Amino acid sequence: MASTDAKQPLLPTRSDPTQTNHKKRRYRRSNSCPTADNQLGSAKADATFPGSKFIFGQIHPSFRQVIIFLAIYLGTGTTCFFIVRHQISGKKTNGILDALYFCIVTMTTVGYGDLVPNSTFAKLLACAFVFFGMAIVALFLSKTADYLAEKQEVLIIKALHLRRKLGTAEILKELETKKVKYKFVMTAMFLLVLIVVGTIVLWRVEKLDLIDAFYCVCSTITTLGYGDKSFSSKGGRVFAIIWILTSTICVAQFFLYLAELNAEWRQQQLVKWVLRRRMTHMDLEAADIDKDGVVEVAEFVIYKLKEMGKISQEDIALVMEEFENLDVDQSGTLSVSDLLIAQSTR
Repeated sequence: MASTDAKQPLLPTRSDPTQTNHKKRRYRRSNSCPTADNQLGSAKADATFPGSKFIFGQIHPSFRQVIIFLAIYLGTGTTCFFIVRHQISGKKTNGILDALYFCIVTMTTVGYGDLVPNSTFAKLLACAFVFFGMAIVALFLSKTADYLAEKQEVLIIKALHLRRKLGTAEILKELETKKVKYKFVMTAMFLLVLIVVGTIVLWRVEKLDLIDAFYCVCSTITTLGYGDKSFSSKGGRVFAIIWILTSTICVAQFFLYLAELNAEWRQQQLVKWVLRRRMTHMDLEAADIDKDGVVEVAEFVIYKLKEMGKISQEDIALVMEEFENLDVDQSGTLSVSDLLIAQSTR
């Protein structure tokens, strides 16, 4: 009787005609590969990967952390600019409100010019806060906006497929294949709401006509901040404190998702071209990694993935190095005994 540790080839060879279709299906998906069917259990990754909590925390920062950093920044900025309020000139309403408003305008780089520092110390203070503010927006607030967009993807999918009742598996499949698209749609809808609300507030509260109100909204959310139209009343600045911060981040995310959507479309076009074009003799020679005159399934898959730009030669070299480290007896295949010996020596 053959030993249970006898090695089985990772892939069936071309010379074995007894392989069935059931065996061939092994090429389509690895049993250990994470798929849409088991993404709901991704929380288990924390137990298998020690650094997963830190990494996922960076991708989706907790709202408590964001609120703490934002509160420290705005609290410190408001206090500092309130202290030097006499060194800031322009249209003023209330000392604390103006200081907080100036802090937001500085943080988002809108810079209307309706409030400007007029002393050396105030100018240096503004320079320091603009860099700290941009860092907070880049590191925390934009990632929080991305996290919120991801949380609303399921609602968008259901809204776009009202006539169909999608199950959990279908929703996860949609998220896996069209994730960027749904983020883009969600952000575009939210941005449209912000533009409409901002225009109405400027029209009713700041008494601008509709064209000027829309003009001010566009110059604000794109951080142009021409300065000829801005928020000058108490009510307008209270609204602007929240609206400016939200709308500028939303615009940044909108164009980020637009760029990702375009890159994803270009990648899809490249994949289609790679799969449709005819193989030549030169392709076969290039795909024949072990130079034995025939191209096996693994070699063909690797060659096509390289053409699609999904992997590089450096990626392959790193994987091959790991395989060679695990292949203790240098037989070209892996078994349980190989893994036990390799892991015990590490």
